[in-house]
Amino acid sequence: MSNFSSINASTNLWLTLTLIIGATVALAFLLSQLMLWSMRKVTEKTVAAVDDRFYRLLERYLFPLLAVGGLLLVSDLVPLPVKVVELLKRSLTVVGLLLAWYLLAKGALISLARMEGRSQSLRNIGSPLESATKIFFIIVGGMMVLDNLGISLTPIITTLGIGSLAVAIALQDTLGNLFAGLYINADRPIRIGDYIRLENGQEGYVDKIGWRSSHIRALQNNTIVVPNSKLAQTIITNFHLPEKPMALLIPVSVSYDVDPQKLEEILVEEAKKAVGEVEGLLGHPEPFVRFIPGFGDVSLGFTLICQVREFVDQYWVQHELRKRIFKRFEKEGMQEAMGPLSRYPFPQLGRSLEH
Repeated sequence: MSNFSSINASTNLWLTLTLIIGATVALAFLLSQLMLWSMRKVTEKTVAAVDDRFYRLLERYLFPLLAVGGLLLVSDLVPLPVKVVELLKRSLTVVGLLLAWYLLAKGALISLARMEGRSQSLRNIGSPLESATKIFFIIVGGMMVLDNLGISLTPIITTLGIGSLAVAIALQDTLGNLFAGLYINADRPIRIGDYIRLENGQEGYVDKIGWRSSHIRALQNNTIVVPNSKLAQTIITNFHLPEKPMALLIPVSVSYDVDPQKLEEILVEEAKKAVGEVEGLLGHPEPFVRFIPGFGDVSLGFTLICQVREFVDQYWVQHELRKRIFKRFEKEGMQEAMGPLSRYPFPQLGRSLEH
């Protein structure tokens, strides 16, 4: 008879547990479906993709979260020993915390992705921002779980605080370069492949933008390594922004005997004929001449203005145009066009010799 009573009591216990768990899970399922249905109605009236992403996230994790939360609420009704109930509650709390924190972390990453889509600066540093967000949620979530398990966090936090302070003091220059690298990547005053000139005169192509330093390849094929903190504080001339094509100014000095109109026509003709023949010279906008700087002591100063494909093309274009202009002067019988002092390397020396 006693054995029969034990079996009957055990059966009733399992039946009660099954009913409580089943009813809780069913209620959580119905509640999650109702919430998802309400959210679906809202998202149907909007066109924001972020709503769909949030909906898919909730569709996957809302029901388990509600189920765990419901079981935690009814755990006191379970006819089990007190120690078993306490262990069950603690386990459900840990699982619920992990689910809720994971759901919050995914939501934060979705929101961050949405902001990146609206801001070019955030999009430029999207990868490190996402990594930092994940690390933050992992650390804080781990501390919450440890605290719920009864592990004191005070010694850990104290140790981490002192250690972080010591590391910050020891690595302040490195951290400064790191944050400057974040600024450079977010603001993008320079990009890989841009030709730049720094305030101190160093110039070249940007080869690398790292988190500690940036590399600039000079025309001599040398690498200039600049700490990001220095790069963020200096004045930078970027010859590839807002676009690569740029104006090239070639000064031409001639004697006072030359007809300015004829000279202008010669310079423009030679520049136009060189388009398509000289690598890097552009025909649009068309070349033109300005009577600048104008009247000099022994010569007239003109400036031929044309467009080149990018900064480094100016050297070859100047070389070729100067040769073509010189040959044109010879052809036009303008050997003295460069002025009576052109045969002397130094104007002051030439002036004294003339006298």
